[in-house]
Amino acid sequence: MVARSMFSWLLVTTLALCPMAKSAVASVKLITLPVRERVEVQLDNAAATLVEEERLVPLNEGANEVVFGWANASIDKDSIQFRCLTDSEGINVLSVSYPPGENALTWQVFSPKATSARVRISYIIRRLDKSVAYRAVAARDEKTLTLSQYLLLHNNANEEFGSAGMWAGFGERFERPIGINETKRLLATKFGQVPIRKTYTASLADFGYLDTGKKQLLIPMHYVIKNDKDNGLGLFPLQPGKVRIFQNDGHGTQAFLGEDWGAFTPRDDELKLFLGQAKDVVVKRTIDRRDKVRVLGNLYDYDVIVKYEIENFKDQDVMLDLVESLADLRREILSNTGRDVEWRFGDQGTLTEMRNADESTAEKVVFNVPLPPRGEDQKAVKQVHTLLVVLKNDW
Repeated sequence: MVARSMFSWLLVTTLALCPMAKSAVASVKLITLPVRERVEVQLDNAAATLVEEERLVPLNEGANEVVFGWANASIDKDSIQFRCLTDSEGINVLSVSYPPGENALTWQVFSPKATSARVRISYIIRRLDKSVAYRAVAARDEKTLTLSQYLLLHNNANEEFGSAGMWAGFGERFERPIGINETKRLLATKFGQVPIRKTYTASLADFGYLDTGKKQLLIPMHYVIKNDKDNGLGLFPLQPGKVRIFQNDGHGTQAFLGEDWGAFTPRDDELKLFLGQAKDVVVKRTIDRRDKVRVLGNLYDYDVIVKYEIENFKDQDVMLDLVESLADLRREILSNTGRDVEWRFGDQGTLTEMRNADESTAEKVVFNVPLPPRGEDQKAVKQVHTLLVVLKNDW
């Protein structure tokens, strides 16, 4: 079945060297061109979609007038290009013109002989674009997941293209029909047995309090996957898109955990998927001490002890990521002076040896705190950790 098109392809044939032939052709000027032989759609650029199509065009000897018109399709007329793939040295475009007030253009094409030539027309079209979505299904033990990546093709260009090749800028090339004014969901890539790390993060600066009065921090949970070959990914950057997250329940069905917006993730970088707030990991953070020590003139050091009371009510052990922003800590103790914070760890405190040097920065320190499961009496073991920080040369 031939795909319906809103484009109008017409051919006006004239013999450039014979005036009588011109007169004879004048009474029958318009000949409908053949349908598309091949279509390629390039979706890799978010700002513009490139379409390339090929047709077999009958050309007479001499000058031929080819008219390309479009009714309601959103084509950028300045982007339209014509290229002859058959005898490209002998068949040439002599000129191009735009009829005034019309969505059309006309090419003057010279052919040294009567022939059928394969031509390629390329153009930028609007309202034909893509988005990306994901489905992540975690194993029951939450050690691995299956990540399916979908291409959502949105065709609102008021045109259909029949069977078309598509490339989204990542993954494999597709060959699918593109219908008029439709949205199509295509499975682009599927990654199985992708290792995941489930994280629990306590960070006052990033997430704030769950209960301000009790100084109880909000603890978000995430699945973390690394986009590299060692983890079964890393073929290309992961494009941004909505991620629906499920977990196998061990009985042949899947429980819906939630959805998150997956950020653009380059190769060798990490993607974090938000799962909600932890109800069974409790962290209370208080300032246990703040001593002001004069250094010189109006400069002072501030000895600060931050205390964390931590309980894990889960039946399995948990690794808690405890994050302290030194800039926010200084604002909590002092006013905001606008200068970079100077600090060092004090000699006391239980968290220093748990510091994660790879994830810590000059102003934000990450500690990995292991939490044992609750006991057989269903009671959690409370851990108390302290962090001694010296804020230097403030006033």
